[in-house]
Amino acid sequence: MSNRMWGGRFSEAPDTIMEEINASIDFDKALAAQDIAGSKAHARMLADQGIITSEDASKIIAGLDTIASEIGEGKFSFSRALEDIHMNIEARLKELIGEAAGRLHTARSRNDQVATDLRLWVRDAIDELDSRLHALLLALAAKADAHHDAVMPGFTHLQSAQPVTFGHHLLAYVEMFARDRSRFADARRRLNESPLGAAALAGTAFPIDQDNTAAALDFDRPAANSLDAVSDRDFALETLAAASLCAMHLSRFAEEIVIWSSAQFGFVTLSDRFTTGSSIMPQKRNPDAAELVRAKTGRIIGALNALLIVMKGLPLAYSKDMQEDKEQVFDALPALSLCLAAMAGMVADMQPDRDRLKAAAGDGYATATDLADWLVREAGLPFRDAHHLAGKIVAAAEQRGLALEALPLEDMRGIHPAITADIFNVLSVEASVASRSSFGGTAPDNVRAQARQWLDKLAGEKAGA
Repeated sequence: MSNRMWGGRFSEAPDTIMEEINASIDFDKALAAQDIAGSKAHARMLADQGIITSEDASKIIAGLDTIASEIGEGKFSFSRALEDIHMNIEARLKELIGEAAGRLHTARSRNDQVATDLRLWVRDAIDELDSRLHALLLALAAKADAHHDAVMPGFTHLQSAQPVTFGHHLLAYVEMFARDRSRFADARRRLNESPLGAAALAGTAFPIDQDNTAAALDFDRPAANSLDAVSDRDFALETLAAASLCAMHLSRFAEEIVIWSSAQFGFVTLSDRFTTGSSIMPQKRNPDAAELVRAKTGRIIGALNALLIVMKGLPLAYSKDMQEDKEQVFDALPALSLCLAAMAGMVADMQPDRDRLKAAAGDGYATATDLADWLVREAGLPFRDAHHLAGKIVAAAEQRGLALEALPLEDMRGIHPAITADIFNVLSVEASVASRSSFGGTAPDNVRAQARQWLDKLAGEKAGA
């Protein structure tokens, strides 16, 4: 038997393999709530326009509410023979209310229906991600404020470069995740157009009111072109692109947490809440949450690549290839949400070892640039000459196995006679970070002010708005 929802042209049932490859209900049932919301808005509009009777619209809406309850309670029976969530809901609606169910699909196609459903789902996912990002930003800013003056090594090439503060390092991630948040907000604004009314691809001859359904579903406006409305998946791609950037930032931070929490670094500790043990080595405390955040980045970036490849060769308007748009989105965005929650938890949980951080900040002659800057300011040397002399002083200290600030003044004066005892005022790590007071610099006063500015800003915002 052919599919009774669309099989009037067909006399035979699809092959078992055809049914297997064609069905999407196993994953697109995730759209149930959005599908029901879109159908209710469509039914109300059809009645308002006199296209169906108010009585039929009432039956349809009541039936859809029943189906929503059945799905919510786990009582709904999904059928692979009915292919997708739209057909499953429509078939059940007919069982519940009879002939009136068949009027729901007036002036609508599965093409504009699924485009609407997916936009609604992605919009909901973005709102959840915004809330997760808001919580992570709060955790980072609070930790940065608490440790605005904790000196640590700043790295380039993972080699000691210049001292910074722990709070300053965390605020770098605040900037990254704030940009991620703005990208999701931009994606949300662009996706917030309603495809309903585009029908299969050409629009409809029925006198529908697309502004009505757009407003009912909190879209800003109807989509302006019916071909684009059903064939566009830019909104999903753009959201996955933002998710990929965000996941990359999470992965960078996760990598640092893995390094910092190792015995070799010992910069931070994570409690039992965000670590696991070993089945054979009793001493182990593994940063598994951070490692999993790092790993999940691959599947999120992979989802973007997969959907780009699906879409790259498709002519307008709809092709069945686009059924492959959902699994990537349904996998990647919840994975990112979980990673954001895990990272916010780790940030709140981790405790920096301020003594260990400070000791490491002085390793590797990290205040050599401060020495060169002093020669520029106090001895009037061009920076390139000062840089060369500072390198010679570092070499002398290294040869004697001394820290830079422990090298005797006489040794320094032997390299350049203009050096005075005042040089020792700039060679400590505390003096180094305190001097970096330029806008965006690591000076503790800067860091505290910026952290509190972020905390005030975030406290005044509504996450998910």
